Amino acid sequence: MNLKETDLPGIGKKFVVTTRSGDKLVIIVHDDGRRELYHFKHDDEEESISMVTLDDDEARHISAIVGGINYKPKALETIEVALDDLIIEWYRIESGFKCVGLSIGELNVRQQSGATIIALIDPTHGKTINPGPDVVITANSMLVALGERQHQKRLRQVLLNGGG
Repeated sequence: MNLKETDLPGIGKKFVVTTRSGDKLVIIVHDDGRRELYHFKHDDEEESISMVTLDDDEARHISAIVGGINYKPKALETIEVALDDLIIEWYRIESGFKCVGLSIGELNVRQQSGATIIALIDPTHGKTINPGPDVVITANSMLVALGERQHQKRLRQVLLNGGG
């Protein structure tokens, strides 16, 4: 994948993505939160095939879907997604974990591990994207976290042992 980023003064930022399959996608992130996505023909990089405009909320929901927060494909159950040194890891919270019943703030997740919880998917309460410190971790939920490998190792210990 090839990615180019350009500032658009007074407008926002422009991202040009060329995928491994040869698709060209242009994403414009406006300063007001709108996103415009343009898909181009393989044989004519100047002619757009389609265009979609999203508001900030729509873009965040779609990014969660594309990023695998709402549904993690079975093939990725044990695979981590690497973004340079950053890793997105999924943790299934078992009933025996000491973190069950404690809030993210009570666990001091970021201070204890260095990782950031980016989503909590609870079978009874639904999805919480970018959960705050008051969100309580429940058994059988799926926690999605971002951090470097050592952060993820420390986060696993915080979840298992309930912080410290």
